[in-house]
Amino acid sequence: MSTLDPAGPAAADIATLWWVMFWGALVLFALVMALLVLSFLRPAMIASIRPIHWIIGGGLIMPVPILIALLMAALLLGEQLLPKPGGVQPMRVEAHASRWQWQFSYPETPGAATTEILHLPAGEPVDIVVTAADVIHAFWVPRLGGKIDAIPGHTNVIRLQADEPGVYRGICAEYCGEGHETMGFVVEAHSPADYATAIGGAQ
Repeated sequence: MSTLDPAGPAAADIATLWWVMFWGALVLFALVMALLVLSFLRPAMIASIRPIHWIIGGGLIMPVPILIALLMAALLLGEQLLPKPGGVQPMRVEAHASRWQWQFSYPETPGAATTEILHLPAGEPVDIVVTAADVIHAFWVPRLGGKIDAIPGHTNVIRLQADEPGVYRGICAEYCGEGHETMGFVVEAHSPADYATAIGGAQ
């Protein structure tokens, strides 16, 4: 369930953003540690720097370019996670949360049964329509994408894609009561030829 082992394009963007943030934070940490070492090795040099120079250099010049670069990376990669309107719309699958289980239905596939396993066609984007019956839950498949809240009386949509057939784990990522820890689920990505069979749909 590692977000750093992505199996789809949305998860890959999230993993890339994580690494960008990690290296940016590491650069800032290294700069601060270098100043700390200098304060021990060259205390006179550090003491000679005026407070206003610390404020301008340490508070603006040093961190601001790095933080701006991190912000731009977050905006660009975050934008790619949003479903884009227009064009051919992906298949929609409904994910309904209730204490303490998930039910998945396939309204666009005639004859498909409601399942406790989320079935996806591999290599194709799918919009997951997330709803809840009782309290706030959160739908999350770490290797396929980000998480989104399941809110009673409200509909949220997240777009996922599994690059290859396989089995992935999902969880409720919002504490929802005593049974929260049992609210995991399985995602199975199938080849397009096997997908209808997997959900019991008409061939």
